[in-house]
Order: sequence, then C-alpha cells, then structure tokens
Amino acid sequence: MQALLPSGWFGDAPPVLTALLNGFAAILANVYTVLMYAKAQLRIATATDGVLDLISADFFGPNLPRKTSESDTAFRNRITINLFRERATRKAVVDVLTMLTGRAPLIIEPSRPDDTGGYGIACGYGVAGAYGSLLLPYQAFITAYRPIGTGIPYVAGYGSSPSGYSIASRGEYASLSMVQESVSDADIYSAIDSVMPAGTIAWTRING
Repeated sequence: MQALLPSGWFGDAPPVLTALLNGFAAILANVYTVLMYAKAQLRIATATDGVLDLISADFFGPNLPRKTSESDTAFRNRITINLFRERATRKAVVDVLTMLTGRAPLIIEPSRPDDTGGYGIACGYGVAGAYGSLLLPYQAFITAYRPIGTGIPYVAGYGSSPSGYSIASRGEYASLSMVQESVSDADIYSAIDSVMPAGTIAWTRING
C-alpha cells in the first residue's frame, strides 16, 4: 500500500503513516485468514476442528462421534469410510465389525446352504456347523467378538513378575468395571444396525 503512494509526499520512514498502513494490513490479513479457514470447512476433505464433528452429526447423528484424543485426519477418514461403506450385504456386516473390533464375526444364515451344509455333502454330527431352516427368512445369527482389551493400566495381575504378595509392585484387587475397553457392546450393536438392510433380523450375541 505504501509503495503505491506518490513519491515525495512523505519522508523515507514516516512513523504515523507506517503505523496506519500496518494496522490496515493486519486487519486485512486476519480477514483473509478467516476467509481461507471458512473456505476449507466447505469440504469434508479439508474440514477441521469442530466442523468435522458437525459433519459427522449431520450425516450419522450420534452414531459416529469423535473418539477421545482422535486427530482430525483419523476422524475425517472414518467419516469418509462410513459415507461410502458397503451396506445391506453380508460382507458389509463382516467389514464393519472387523474394522470396529479387529475381529471378524461369525455369521450364520439359516437359509444359506454354505452356512448350514446339507444332505449328500461333507457334513455330519460332531462337526462345527448349524442347522438350516427355511422358516427363518431374512434372518441371520451373528456372533460378534469384543476387541482384545487393554486391561487395567498400571496394575499387574497374579502370576506376573511385577505383582504378587510380598513383592514390591503396583498390584490391587480389581473388578471388570476397571477394565478399559475402547468399544462398548452398544457400539457393536449400532455398527450392525447401520449396515443391515431394512426388513431383516440380526440375532446377535457378543463374546469376549
């Protein structure tokens, strides 16, 4: 701005003019920064901060919250994956549970021969499998597995070298309520519900 002023109007370093122009420049720079930030929030690929939480709530309601201490990049990736996730298929159930828990579920559809076997093919009593039935259309039995737990931080258990009676350590009596799990049973049920097709029933049990 100062370079555009006619030469000779002011001295080489006029303090008042310089301060005035610096004030204008600082304000315009802040406006530009805010404008660029707002522009970035218009697309999921570039959105950040709380805007990502708003995007998640807009598309998924309360079903896809940000995890504790989750970065913008990780949260953005989860939003994008869930937007384009395969749904209404058996593979969709397997994929969503495997991603959530790290363990693939066991799925049995009573009307699907590949799950139940049949007469004249390799199957029999004493062999792992399931009975089939055409009386249960559009239904499936799902055994989901909880993720491998992180245990109780900083507390050792019996039989481990850092803890035990008469041994200097940090050990204590514990309960299941103290175990830290990143995925709750409600999260598993919600994940299954998010990909199951309408008009179907998923009988679900959750094993450790």
